[in-house]
Amino acid sequence: MAVKLHRCGGTWIKGPHPCWQVQKALDESGIEYEVVKGPLRRGKRDGMQALTGQRLYPAIEFEDGSAYREQSKDMVATIRAGKLKEKAASSPA
Repeated sequence: MAVKLHRCGGTWIKGPHPCWQVQKALDESGIEYEVVKGPLRRGKRDGMQALTGQRLYPAIEFEDGSAYREQSKDMVATIRAGKLKEKAASSPA
């Protein structure tokens, strides 16, 4: 399953940063993904608003165009539990 990880452009930021936590969980789970870096300023995140209905990172976009966005700790738990595919079918595009 190839997905797109929409995250902020601050890829150098590690630790408790939400985008990094989700990216790390994808890496650890062996899930192939493409990083899509977006604007740091919330006011410029029109693409995220259109995709998820929110201006917050991170978000995962599936091949079918649907998106998954929750708090990062919940996203990490879903990824580590192996339930990411389930979110594709339940998310509106």
